[in-house]
Amino acid sequence: MPYRLFLSTKPLWGIVGICVLSGCSLFQHGFLGFDPMKDRKEYVRARDLYDQQKYQEAIGELSTYIYKAGNVKRREARAYRLLGMSYEQLEQLDRALEVYLEALEFHPKNVPLLLAAANLYQRTGLTNRSQELYDRALQQEPNNLTALAGQAENYRSFGFYSKARSYYDKIFALSTSPSPLYRARYVSTFLNQRNYEQAFIHITQTLAQENDNPDYWLLSAKAAFGLKKYAQALADIRMARKLAPEREDLQLYQIIGLYQNGRYTDSLNETKELLSKYPNQPLGLLLLALNERALGRKISACTHLQQAARQDPESFVGQVATRLLSEWK
Repeated sequence: MPYRLFLSTKPLWGIVGICVLSGCSLFQHGFLGFDPMKDRKEYVRARDLYDQQKYQEAIGELSTYIYKAGNVKRREARAYRLLGMSYEQLEQLDRALEVYLEALEFHPKNVPLLLAAANLYQRTGLTNRSQELYDRALQQEPNNLTALAGQAENYRSFGFYSKARSYYDKIFALSTSPSPLYRARYVSTFLNQRNYEQAFIHITQTLAQENDNPDYWLLSAKAAFGLKKYAQALADIRMARKLAPEREDLQLYQIIGLYQNGRYTDSLNETKELLSKYPNQPLGLLLLALNERALGRKISACTHLQQAARQDPESFVGQVATRLLSEWK
């Protein structure tokens, strides 16, 4: 459904990957604990190729470096990690996962490798395997924010919202400035449980950190709708649309908000604008019919309701339109 907020986990590993490749202080002695002064020339070339976004060439260098003459000692965690990241950049996720799993046979407690594999399992819907690897990472580093966030997302996807929040609570306790993405996901758990008051409190904190993300404004609007603060909800939707005017889902939310607020003429006009761009949009046709019915235009409303029902009779919108048709006649 295009009307559901989706907060991908993909950017998390981008941050971790940059940290790994830039040798940040977390790793103490260069890449994954190795002294960069002792890098072999093959690895250095591969790293440079990766930095130049020449991922296929980096794969060639790394494959030679790792598997040359069957030298197991060269199967370093950092080389495997870079090889997997190269495959990820090329969207060859199966190959990336194969690399990480092979690497874990040699380095079963290496946290960056565990997180990389757990993230890929999560992205491909193998949540049980993802949970297992995130748990292994947390056994090594109980306060690892990426592992905590990944596990929280797994529980959120299963519908265990209170359990998911327990991981986010730990993140908030550990970090003085947690990512607003974490707090936005935290908010979504309250929305899914229809706890609109808590959702509104926490999305307000999220927007205080980052107010240029349309999805965060959409979350705020959903919380406000749940609290029957329709004027606030519409203001939030307008802000979201200002930030992402091309998004069809945000325009639909605005139409729904106007309709719920009894502003049928405004909602009708907004619906007509949407349908001028997407003439057969099922939800748009349904909303057009609802607004026309509210304004007393019953014949036109039934015509558009029939159109909405025909688009996809088995869909939720199609079933609602069919049911309304039987009630309106």
